[in-house]
Amino acid sequence: MNRECICKIRDIYRNIAAFEALLQRQLQLNINEAMLLCVVSERENISSGEIAEEMNLTPSNASKVIASLEKKSLIKRKTCKDDKRCMRFSITKAGKELLSHFTCDSLQLPETLQSLTAK
Repeated sequence: MNRECICKIRDIYRNIAAFEALLQRQLQLNINEAMLLCVVSERENISSGEIAEEMNLTPSNASKVIASLEKKSLIKRKTCKDDKRCMRFSITKAGKELLSHFTCDSLQLPETLQSLTAK
């Protein structure tokens, strides 16, 4: 592997860590919570398995992030009508309000990440 390549990847990881610290300070969310909130806002009534798959998390890790957002009242669960063991998740009004603050401008993305997220 080219040394320059791995050094660039290191820089991306550092920038992601800096961005996560910013999310934590400004919105009291870690990066997985922020991403899960985005996923649920895009796909109402999504199952925990679908969330885990969409975010590339293990079911156990997805459950932890789901529980954290439920505790913050940013998402809510509903039991499926046909199967009471089935749970579906949707974003709450508070979650939508918080999500409205997710702009690249307001969150001041690190420079390396700005180029990756530019349209």
